[in-house]
Formats: sequence, C-alpha cells, structure tokens
Amino acid sequence: MDSSRAWLVWAAGVVAYLVAVTQRTTFGVAGIEATDRFDASASQLSVFTVVQLLVYAGLQVPVGVLVDRWGPRILIVAGGVLMTAGQVQLAFAESVGAGIVGRLLVGAGDATTFISVLRLLPAWFPFHRIPVLTQWTGIIGQLGQIVSVVPFVAVLSAFGWQPAFLGAASLSVLAVVLALVMIRDSPEAGSGRSVQTLRQTGTSLAEAWKQPGTRLGLWTHFTIQFPGTVFVLMWGYPYLVRAEKLSDGVASALLSLFVVVGIACGPFLGRYVGRHPLRRSTMVLAIAAAIGLAWTAVLLQPGPAPLPLLILLVTTLAVGGPGSMIAFDFARTFNVASRLGTATGIVNIGGFLASLLSMFVIGVILDLLLGSGFSGGDLYALASFRIAMAAQLVVLAVGTVNVVIIRGRVRRRMAEQGAPVPPIREVIARERARRRGRRGTPGEAP
Repeated sequence: MDSSRAWLVWAAGVVAYLVAVTQRTTFGVAGIEATDRFDASASQLSVFTVVQLLVYAGLQVPVGVLVDRWGPRILIVAGGVLMTAGQVQLAFAESVGAGIVGRLLVGAGDATTFISVLRLLPAWFPFHRIPVLTQWTGIIGQLGQIVSVVPFVAVLSAFGWQPAFLGAASLSVLAVVLALVMIRDSPEAGSGRSVQTLRQTGTSLAEAWKQPGTRLGLWTHFTIQFPGTVFVLMWGYPYLVRAEKLSDGVASALLSLFVVVGIACGPFLGRYVGRHPLRRSTMVLAIAAAIGLAWTAVLLQPGPAPLPLLILLVTTLAVGGPGSMIAFDFARTFNVASRLGTATGIVNIGGFLASLLSMFVIGVILDLLLGSGFSGGDLYALASFRIAMAAQLVVLAVGTVNVVIIRGRVRRRMAEQGAPVPPIREVIARERARRRGRRGTPGEAP
C-alpha cells in the first residue's frame, strides 16, 4: 500500500475516469450541431442526455454490487469498451433513435468507471489519504470537460460530426489498454473482491440502504451535484451562447473556468473533510445555499446578466462538483468495507437522478413556451430560458430539505452510540482555547 505501484494503479484509474467524463460531456457541447443533424426539438435533444443519465443512474447499484464481487479492473475495462461502442454508434447515427442508442451505451460504460476507481483507493492507500485522493480523483476526472470543450469542439468545428466523435471513441480505447496493463484490484491477488451468494448480496444492499449515513450521502449528491452537471452536460452552452448572447469563445472559457475552480477548491474540501468530519453536512448546506443564491441573482436580471455575475454563477456551480464528493465520504465512513461499492453506488444515484429530471423538465418547458408563442419563435430565448432554468431551484430545495432531515437522523444515531456531535459554538470555543494554550500567556510556559 501507498507504494509507487499504488500511485500507478490510481493514475490509470484516474485516466479512465477522465476519459469517461469526456465521453459524458461531448454531446452537451455539440447540442446546436445535434439540433441540425437530427432535426430535433429541445425536448428531443434533452432525451439524448436524459437516457444517458437514466442508464447511468439505474446501473449504479448493480455496478456497485458487481465491483464488490468481481473487482474494479474488470468493470473499468468493460466500461471503456461500452463507451467506445457508444461514441462510434453516435458518430454514424443519422436519426434521433440511432443517436439515443449511442448515448445509452455511453451512459452504461460511464456508470462502471467512477465507482470502480473509488473502490481501488481503500485497497491501495491508507485511511488518512483517502478523502484527499477522492477529491483529486474527481478533480482530475473533470478535466475531461476541458477535453470536450476545447479540442473536441475544435475538431467538431473544423472537421465535422463523424471525425469528432470517432476521435472521442479512440480515447476510450487508450483507457482500456492502460487499465489492462496497469490496474490490479489490490496488492494481493483476489483480496479486492467479496465472495457473496445472491442472498448475501441482497442483505448487503439492504444494510447499506438502512444506514442513515448512506442516505445522507445520496441526498448530498442529489442536492449539490446536479446544478453543475445540468449546466455543463446539457443546457449551459446553449444558454450562454443563445440566451445570454456570449460568443463561442467566452462560453467555452466559462465552461473551462468551471473545471479550473473545481481543481482549485477540491483539495481544500478534501482537507476540510479530513480535519472536520463532523461538519461535512454543514459544508454541504452552505454550498447548496450559495448555488441557490447565485442562480436567483442571475435569473432576476431584467436583461442579459453582466459577465461578472455569470462568472460568479459558474464559480458557484463549480464548487458543487467537488462538494458533492463529500457524499462518498459519508458512504465510506458509515459502511463496512465489504459493502463499500454497493453503498457508493446508492450514493452516486442521487446527483444523476436530479440531473436527468432537471434536464428533461428544462427541455419540456422550453418547448411549451415555444409552442405557446411566448418565446417569439426563438427556442432559446432569454425569457424562456429564465423560466426553464428556475425549475432547478425547486429540485435544489427538495434536496436541501432532505439533507437537513437525514442529517438529524444520523446525529441522533451517533448520540445513541455515545458519539454526539457537539454544537458548533462549543467547537469554536475549544479551538480558541487550544490556540491560546499553544501560544501561552505572559509569564507562563507555552
């Protein structure tokens, strides 16, 4: 553990996740081209990503169970193969149905990757490294968004649809080769797997779900992961270019800023979780409040929002990405190792269910407003987008309320087990006293 070999295994896993994020986000930046290629309405266009995320979310629990049984290496390789097939299918698709099949395959392959990479960490690294490495896994993986925003968009603009998506597919081939060569489930062969009967697997799944900490992780992921996912994966680019009237270059820069901010704040959040494990949910609620306030400020603008306000919005949404990684720390600390993959799969459902719900509702609202004449014949009119994007605030509120409720249950169980969470004012007072004691007082030894 914690050897140079461990770091190589993790690096190969992170590359696989980075490629998965690239495949996940390519369609979002190709939305305008897809509208023309498939002659699709806004709701039809949203179905591409909704189907992708529906498959992703629906496979999280089965994949979590399979990771515990078969080990992460097999699942990472299988995911790469599926994503390659999906992007090739989309490259040659000429109808909505054929394109959706491609995104379905991409969603299935994407579903196997992140859980599998996280499952590698407890096998290869000591406990104290895992919160920060979890953050870095998410941070580096999100660089895949920059791959889709910059080089993918450049190839799409210069060479067209097929070369762009075939080029994206080749990245998954590279990830598969690296996984086969470099990744092993654990330092000891076979020890990264859990041998369970079908009945034992069902019991493990039930135990993971009954654990309030697992459900707190699910609602954490639900609440603060989806706003950024909706923005980057589907509606952010059309919103910035067509509604806010930004140039393609500025819109791409803002989406790149999203990734940069995630990279900058991820390590801070990882250290925060490691040092203040009893205040994780407080950070989650603070991020949720910031996202809600930022969207409210943008949507209440009488006309196009000023660029500084859009920068603030993108920055706030970006914090939600690494912030949602706190959810997986809940899964890790409230479950035994033998069901860690299962619990992680349950948690990972949350954000993507919220994302696909929000994406589809936004598309439906845009189509309804177009049909009613409200948008003046412009599908992506600012007034229409303003109403459609506001639907996210309802989803955000639902998630926040559930985080508060489940947090209360978790803290009550901890108190029953003799580990109550002290009030924040008591923690601050102790910290101040500790610092005064460290400095010492005049005439006393430090």
